[in-house]
Amino acid sequence: MVESMAGQTPITRLQTAELQQILEVTRKLAAPFDLRTMLTEVVDSARTVLQADRGSVFLYDPEAEELELTVATGLETIRLPADQGIVGQCVQTREIINVPDCYADPRFNQEFDRQSGYRTRCMLTLPLIDHDGSLVGVLQLLNKQDGVFDDEDEWVAAALAAQCAVALHRVQATERMIQTQKLDREISVAREIQMSGLPKQMPRVSDYDGAGIFRPTDQTGGDLFDFVRLDSGELFLLLGDATGHGIGPALSATQLRSMVRIALRLGADLDQVFTHANNQLVDDLPDDRFITAFMGLLNPATHMVRFHAGGQGPLLHYKAASDECVWHGASTFPMGALPQDKLEKAVRLDMAPGDLLGLISDGIYEYENEAGEQFGLEGVARVIREHRDKPMTEAVDALLHEVRAFGGTAPQTDDITIVLVRRQPA
Repeated sequence: MVESMAGQTPITRLQTAELQQILEVTRKLAAPFDLRTMLTEVVDSARTVLQADRGSVFLYDPEAEELELTVATGLETIRLPADQGIVGQCVQTREIINVPDCYADPRFNQEFDRQSGYRTRCMLTLPLIDHDGSLVGVLQLLNKQDGVFDDEDEWVAAALAAQCAVALHRVQATERMIQTQKLDREISVAREIQMSGLPKQMPRVSDYDGAGIFRPTDQTGGDLFDFVRLDSGELFLLLGDATGHGIGPALSATQLRSMVRIALRLGADLDQVFTHANNQLVDDLPDDRFITAFMGLLNPATHMVRFHAGGQGPLLHYKAASDECVWHGASTFPMGALPQDKLEKAVRLDMAPGDLLGLISDGIYEYENEAGEQFGLEGVARVIREHRDKPMTEAVDALLHEVRAFGGTAPQTDDITIVLVRRQPA
């Protein structure tokens, strides 16, 4: 069974070049595609990464209980029941099926080979399951070069399939929305896709309570946040702010989140995640664009947070014992600004009982009222002290309410993102 996220797995042999290759696939899948182009990209990327000779994608139709072979190397589009053959079993079990000798497996339908004149030797079949647990299709890869698919191939394929499923879901959702709405509503579609990708709540972590919220200036924005609970029990925290507003920064933010998630799934540590994602953004972003980002790991066993803050600050550490707010600045350059081979040592802070970590974008600190005065550090500190004993969902809502009350009739001019994580009092 393939493990999830960043536990110790057979992928420990993964090399930097392979990780970079996976990140490149993730970057490409973040681009806007029509459905057929998207599926072709999925098949070609999977064949390249896993050194397979051929590949295909079956789209799942839950209403008809059928699979549609939409893109396949050397085959035309066909439909078949979703409970037959190897792909049908994959739909029913939602598990990876690795067949080293297809002609020795009674589930294999030899008719496809007879029609195409192709000889299928080995096969890897993977379910494509999106972020909300819905099955969107099945990916099949045929004939690994120089051998059969092994455990490491299964692990890499599972990570790739997860990203492909999310990208496929995004394309399908976009096409459905565009079909029912006028083209002048495409910005609203982009907002819905962006907002639906944000975590609804923080994963359950012993002794900790947390919450996050994102409110863009326009219909889409360049801020992002994420919570990822790792197999080790640690909680990965991400806050980012891409320069500018609108669809361009929103795509940059989506790209960063996707690269971070795939790197974590492949077992990269904190430094590797930051370095590889940064260097990929250096290649992808225009010279005048970058992303300020916080990436940190909270260990609930040691109550320590280790983090890199690429141009992101101020970062709030509220110390309950002294009722003191400590502010941390950026620890390195913004992401996408300069290539980095070796980072400075990660910053560390200890979370004592009742302590609170605040990851807050400058849309809060720099929120102005009618007189041009900013909400500032003092405003944030006051709200945190007043709500330090409340659930973090209430504290997040209170901070958003207070800053808007402070602004009065002045409009919001920057994206707002708030992430608060608190260790429960002793």
